Amino acid sequence: MNKIYPGKLKSGDEMRIVAPARSLSMIGEETRQIAAQRFAGLGLKLSFGKHTSESDEFISSSIASRVDDLQEAFGDKNVKAVITVIGGFNSNQLLRYIDWDLIKNNPKIFCGYSDITALNNAIFAKTGLVTYSGPHYSTFGQKLHFDYTLEYFKKCLMSEETFEIKASENWSDDLWFVDQNKRELITNDGHLVINEGKAGGTILGANLCTFNLLQGTEYFPNLTDSVLFLEDDGMSNAVTFDRDLQSLIHLSDFKSVKGLVIGRVQKSSKITSDLLIKIIRTKKELDNLPVVANVDFGHTDPKITFPVGGEAKIDGDRIEIVKH
Repeated sequence: MNKIYPGKLKSGDEMRIVAPARSLSMIGEETRQIAAQRFAGLGLKLSFGKHTSESDEFISSSIASRVDDLQEAFGDKNVKAVITVIGGFNSNQLLRYIDWDLIKNNPKIFCGYSDITALNNAIFAKTGLVTYSGPHYSTFGQKLHFDYTLEYFKKCLMSEETFEIKASENWSDDLWFVDQNKRELITNDGHLVINEGKAGGTILGANLCTFNLLQGTEYFPNLTDSVLFLEDDGMSNAVTFDRDLQSLIHLSDFKSVKGLVIGRVQKSSKITSDLLIKIIRTKKELDNLPVVANVDFGHTDPKITFPVGGEAKIDGDRIEIVKH
């Protein structure tokens, strides 16, 4: 498959906000105002899908509404990037109803994380379009300690240059959206090298349990020559992370995976570094793969933006995004 890299963002571009999972209705006014100011500071103009505020008993909307907004965003020639409101649990409902040729013929930036992992990887598998695992529209509503997230958003989506993923000085796992002024910072110990080594390949994955929803379907990407970026949220724990990772390892093309990068886990998962090391080292299939953990992506903050379908290199604790 030929990869398609969308054009980079520049000042004056229009970005469309869509809600393929949960609804814009759950995002508070303060968060919206801060997000609007942040995007304006980048020179980006925001527009919203017409169904983004619809909300049902799942704090979501119908499949038809969500697909309509997604395809309208890709079909609009004025829109240069599509960013999701927030994650959720049901993005994979949309896959059978998407016009993949429409997306392939109108390549543009598509960015989100968590449940949006289903769309990130399915779009790449079906069209070759490189998408981006990175902050939602709602993430841009953080009042404090957003500099690192913003820096890597710009590195990945507003520049062509290779960039290194350097560990943040501090991180947080607090409910920032409840009290924007009460933030709890934790000193970052840096990247954890579990298995030394060098590798390079196509970046796939993001949220592990969501990625696994695509297994056995036409929407799951080929793992050959890939570097897997994997993370999970606070609903996970050592047992579920272990078995979800094992499920990937059992795939026939996992033998062609070149390396593994693991995002920082949430505190509520109770997955300590020692437990994570044990999980990795009990799997002989990982013995010869470089494995680096505690990287700044996933459900804690701050977070990098990285390209699903792009290319990365690993060398010890050094991780570079070389094509995005």
